[in-house]
Amino acid sequence: MLRVEGLSRRFGGVYALEDVSLHVQAGEIRGIIGPNGAGKSTLFNLIAGHMRPNSGRILLRNEAIDGLRPHERASRGIAIVYQGARIFRGMTVLENVMVGAHRRAKHGFFEAALCLPRSRHEERTLRSLAESLLADVGLGGQGNQSAEALPLGQQRSLQLARALAADPAVLLLDEPASGLRETERAHLVRLIGRLRTAGLTVLLVEHDVPLVTSLADRITVLDLGHVIAEGTPAEIREDPAVIGAYLGIPEGP
Repeated sequence: MLRVEGLSRRFGGVYALEDVSLHVQAGEIRGIIGPNGAGKSTLFNLIAGHMRPNSGRILLRNEAIDGLRPHERASRGIAIVYQGARIFRGMTVLENVMVGAHRRAKHGFFEAALCLPRSRHEERTLRSLAESLLADVGLGGQGNQSAEALPLGQQRSLQLARALAADPAVLLLDEPASGLRETERAHLVRLIGRLRTAGLTVLLVEHDVPLVTSLADRITVLDLGHVIAEGTPAEIREDPAVIGAYLGIPEGP
């Protein structure tokens, strides 16, 4: 589904990522872990198109996308949910999600402006979809509320619903559990599990290693812009380099 090959990005003379490669299968949940400064967010920004690599390639379904702009990648099926709440202010919760569903619509500007039948039918369909997704992320019944009035954890859930509304092929989740209460984290874990069942491909950056190992099929470990380990959660838990550098557990004798 997604291939990153020899990806490098430097800022001045310092590499944030250097020669990073990973192949993610369709329907896989891939965890990306590493300490602050390891290059995790840079990797996500490169995949989403908010940064350009100095070298390397990014392919989605064997199509090179590294030359495309962010909205063009989104139209191909790349969606990203950032750690910080990014909502459309001045809009309701439901309207925020319906914006995410825009790429599903077939009608054009003039059909919408003239309220032609296809436009009205699609509007009803997208509204119903948005309401269903809000229920999925725990925001059912709050569609008419101002998005700005939601607490941080619920704003992050709103972002997830909006990303899912675009019917993505690959979903990038950047620290989705950060700042969530225990009940919200449990709901997030269940939701990501349902996304796996639905066959969605997910890349998950998260500092909570137990959460990642409970969800991911495979884990890639970054350190100072390099991949130092990759494997199943069981393999990563037993990798001496990972144990020493990231889990804070000393190696055995």
